Amino acid sequence: MLAEPLSGIAAAVGGMTWAVRGRSSRIFGPSVWRAPANGKNAGRKTIALTFDDGPGPATPKILEILGRYRVAATFFQCGVNALRAPELSRAVSGAGHEIGNHSHTHPLCALRRPAFIHDEFARAQDAIAASTGARPSLMRPPYGVRWFGFRPMQERLGLHGVMWSVIGRDWVLPAPAIAARVISRAADGAIVCLHDGRGTLKDSNADATVEAVRRIIPSLLENGYHFETVSRLL
Repeated sequence: MLAEPLSGIAAAVGGMTWAVRGRSSRIFGPSVWRAPANGKNAGRKTIALTFDDGPGPATPKILEILGRYRVAATFFQCGVNALRAPELSRAVSGAGHEIGNHSHTHPLCALRRPAFIHDEFARAQDAIAASTGARPSLMRPPYGVRWFGFRPMQERLGLHGVMWSVIGRDWVLPAPAIAARVISRAADGAIVCLHDGRGTLKDSNADATVEAVRRIIPSLLENGYHFETVSRLL
């Protein structure tokens, strides 16, 4: 007798989990996780590198690698970090890379009130604009977690959500494993998620990410991939 109610509960939990964390979910607001299969870049082996949680100590090292190979990327920055190191935000923008909104303090937004969610992203918009002179049009939720309140926040701030099709797990893996994971999962239209910071830690260590990027870019270039910012990819 309990099987049917329990299966219903399990289905509801599974559905909610997908709505909150599913990379292709649009339940809580407009979002993308890869380029459309029939988009103008389809078939060109185009890929977007993205970096979350910066700017931080690793950001200049990543910018140097990107510059060496003339690769464009998208950086989803936290407002607190942009205010702490505005010169790094300006360096990212000045090098021709795209900057997106990754919230102000990098909170887990599940179970948060809509007003809290709006405030987090509005403050980050202001912080990034103060550092670079431009307001982002893209956002990525911390931890990839969306919740009630994201849709109205995105509409009011003019932000489109961006998830990912490949995540490097670079906060726990060593550089060779990060690189192997990204390279093996690369595909036409993919959006790759890496990190040039660690939340809002001031002295974050992302050396593994830096070393992984040194391996990823030349390998994918050799395999015929082109790199674009997320906006250009889409």
